[in-house]
Amino acid sequence: MPQIPEKVQELTVGQLSARSGAAVSALRFYESKGLITSRRTTGNQRRYTRDTLRRVAFVRAAQRVGIPLSTIRDALGGLPEGRTPDRDDWARLSLAWRAELDERIKQLGRLRDHLTDCIGCGCLSLETCVLSNPDDAFGERMTGSRLLGERRVPREPTVPREPTAAQEPTVAEPCGSTCRSTPS
Repeated sequence: MPQIPEKVQELTVGQLSARSGAAVSALRFYESKGLITSRRTTGNQRRYTRDTLRRVAFVRAAQRVGIPLSTIRDALGGLPEGRTPDRDDWARLSLAWRAELDERIKQLGRLRDHLTDCIGCGCLSLETCVLSNPDDAFGERMTGSRLLGERRVPREPTVPREPTAAQEPTVAEPCGSTCRSTPS
């Protein structure tokens, strides 16, 4: 990791990237989202204060544990005078985020546990399927992963012919043994 002399109080975007491990594009993104700030030189180059290193480390650590950027921005915005977070700030904020993360972990655990019940079954329209789409209108009328083809009543008598694959109705196959209901 490149060392920056103590007398240098402002970092270029390249120096900040090298020291923080964040890509230059990520730093620009963080700045566009209000997570970090810079000043512009007369040549329109970004300059960051040294404390931006800690701010970037804070953002990246919070991201690693799954905290959304909007939540991170709100937390940083709640600090007095926009100061850089310290250990006490991290302890306070991480305690507040803990309940949210615990709930997310529980939800992911439930999804993981039910995922193996549904793999290969194709029953995502069943009312009892934990992973089903709650707005699935077709699931209220029928079960299975495929829609039944709609039969059209011809207006005029026609000569019977062999149906093409596109005209054949698709029948929903019964669910596997993991489903808790029977197909209709």
